[in-house]
This record gives sequence, C-alpha cells and structure tokens, in this order.
Amino acid sequence: MSGLGEANTLATAGTAPDELDAARALNNEYLKQHPDEVARFLDGRGPAETAALIATAVPLTAAQILERLNPRVAADALLRLSPEAARLVVTAMNPSRGAPIIVSMPVEERDALLARLEPRVANEIREILSYPSESAGTLMDPRITAFGEETTVDEALRKMRTFKEKELGSIYLQDASGRLAGAVPLGEIATASPETKLKDLVRGSPVMVNVTASREEIVEFLNEQRLATLPVVDSDSRLVGVIRYRQLVAAAEAEATMSLQTMVGVGKEERALSRIPFSVRQRLPWLEINLATAFLAAAVVGLFEDTIAKYTALAVLLPVVAGQSGNGGMQALGVTVRGLALREIRISAWPRLLMKEAGVGVLNGVAISITTMVGVFFWSHSVGLTATIGIAMVMSMIIASICGAMVPIVLKAVGQDPATSSSIVLTTFTDCGGFLSFLGLATILSNIFPLQ
Repeated sequence: MSGLGEANTLATAGTAPDELDAARALNNEYLKQHPDEVARFLDGRGPAETAALIATAVPLTAAQILERLNPRVAADALLRLSPEAARLVVTAMNPSRGAPIIVSMPVEERDALLARLEPRVANEIREILSYPSESAGTLMDPRITAFGEETTVDEALRKMRTFKEKELGSIYLQDASGRLAGAVPLGEIATASPETKLKDLVRGSPVMVNVTASREEIVEFLNEQRLATLPVVDSDSRLVGVIRYRQLVAAAEAEATMSLQTMVGVGKEERALSRIPFSVRQRLPWLEINLATAFLAAAVVGLFEDTIAKYTALAVLLPVVAGQSGNGGMQALGVTVRGLALREIRISAWPRLLMKEAGVGVLNGVAISITTMVGVFFWSHSVGLTATIGIAMVMSMIIASICGAMVPIVLKAVGQDPATSSSIVLTTFTDCGGFLSFLGLATILSNIFPLQ
C-alpha cells in the first residue's frame, strides 16, 4: 500500500499542476487496478479518510471500492461526499451491493439520496429493500458489524469502540466479495492476543438465513441453533443485516401466538382490532368448511335414526360422548403440535407416538367411563345403557387420542403447517368416532339386553 500512500501525498501537496495531474492519474490507476487491496487498507480507517480517498477516484472505481467495505463504513463515507458525487457513485454500483449500503444510512439521508437517483436505479434499489412482510429482511438490523478476514483483533476492537449500538453478541467476517465467511464471539476476541487475525478465531461453518426467510423459518432455525444473533444474507450469500436477540424472541413469541389462531381456522394476519371485512374474509372460509364437516357428523347420526327413535336416552347422552372425545383429542393435538414445533419429535417417530397416545386413550377412557357409568346408572337405572356408554367412552377416547396425534403428523408429512386449522379437522374425526362407537354399540347391544 506504499504506492497508494505516496500517490495520496503527492495529490494533496502543493505541487506543480503537471505533477499534480500525474499524481492523480497514478492514484486513480492504482485504485482501479487494486480495489480489493484498497478496501482492506480503508477497512481500518475512518469515514472521513475513506471519503477523501474515493473523492479522487472516478465513480465506477469508487463504487467498486465501497462495495467491498463494511456497508456502514461505506454509507458514512458516501454521506461525506457532495450530493452529486454520491449520486454518481451509487449509480455506478451494482444495485444488489448498493442496497445494503443505502439501508445503513439514516432515513432522511437515504430518502434524499434515492430522490436524486435516476428513477430506474432508485426503483431497483427500493425493490431490493422491499422485503416481504414478516421476513428476515424486515426483522433484521442493517447496521452490520462486519470485518475483513485479515483484520486483527486490535484493529477490530478499535473500530468497535466507535459503534453506537452495544448489543453485540458476535462480529462477522466477509470475504473480498462481501460474502459471509464466519462469525467470532466477543468472548473469543476479548481473550485473544492483539495481533491475532479474526479468521483464525472462526469455528465451524458460518450460520445464516436468507433475507426472504419467513418468521416461521427463523423460529425453526432458532430452535435448532440457539443463537443470540442471526446473520442475514442475500441470494449471493452477501451479508446484509443481522437479527438481534430481541427480534428473535419477538419473532418466536409472535409465531407461538399465531399457531393458536391457525389451529382454530383464523388467518395469521388477523389482529384483535383488524377491520371487520378483513376479519370476515379470514374466518368465513374455515367456518364454511366446519359447517360441511358438521353435516358429515350429522349424517353419521342419521345412520342410526331408528335406534335413536327407539331409545331416546341415546340422544341425551350423545353430547357427553362427543364432548369428552373432543377434549381428549385436543389434548393430544396440542402436545403433538408443540412437539413438532420444538423438534421434540419427527415424522418418522409416528408409530411410537401412536402407541403412546393409544395407551393414554385407554387409561383416560377407563377412568372417564367409570365416572360416566356411575352417573348414567343413577340417572337411568339401566344396566344396558350404562354398559353401552362405558364401552363407547373407552373406544371414543382411544380414537380421539390417536386422531389428535395423527392429524398434525399427516399435515406435516404433506408439507403443510401442522397447526393450520387442525382443530377443525380433528373435531370431525372425534365427533364421527364418538357417534359411531356409541350408536353402533347401542344398536348391537340392544339386541342382547334392553337399554331402558
């Protein structure tokens, strides 16, 4: 870098015009031919020195250098240029590399710079920055704590002391193309010798998520990795931001509460004070589906119309069987959905899960049936009716527990969210299972002994 330093000295000294022009030409040629080396040189300098150097370069060369710098350092340097010079440099940039620099600026300065750009260039940058709602791009902090791989611990610590934010769990390394090369925890930096290079402190492969990753994917990644901060990259693996701990926790909490909505057929986007037409559009389709399943359950009851007409007590006890089986199924459903969300179970473990839920259904069914039989006997004084509802209760609880576990497993296996309206699907199975077991048993047992 001695050539660059000498050229800068000549360019800024009080030399003759011919010598000054020659020094500037030499400086520009060096910047043009060695942008990577210049970027490494500037990585340890302040924004004022960076701006002074790139101000002497042609826009294309200045853009190539800034694209290789930490986006925040490049943004500070751009803001120190004249408005026209900044416009020319950004216009010469690759929009995908310029976007992280633009988003690192304060909002007012960012909007002012975008307004000065040609509409085509400004629209390209805005499109890159308009990340999908609830994606990693909207959750991330674009103020990236990134360094070159050759940066030493001493250089990194000196630069970090100039940062305004203090919520730093790790710092990230970039290669010459701006791609994420690794992460170094602050604890490693604090205990390393000053001359150690940051690349020597990296352990394992870099952990990252794409800028378009959904909140659900981020929470899933968080459950697997248990990170305090999560780097965000674009389609070319270039670092564009970081999701900090508070945003990770908020995303996990929001995803958990959304699961409660989707389980009962409400869209993820609806809020407590959403507009009435929006809420109706979110809920009505699932209510119509629920109505169709209710007719299916009613059709099952209709199959035993003659039995119910003969023994009217069956109609009184139908809600008891359906209600208990529904509750048992929802318990199994809730535990299974949570297990899938937290990676406690996988789809391949479904035989073990079904055996467990079948066992729970048997024991719960026996306990509930004993209580039910006592109540029904004192109410009806019918041994036949008491035996019927007791056996039916055990059968319906087993069916409900198995269905409660199978519904989210099947949804997950076919690539759907296991929480999505699973309670509506489960209600259909538990109602039909309960009605079939109770009324079917009643029809069979009525031929053996009276139910009245």
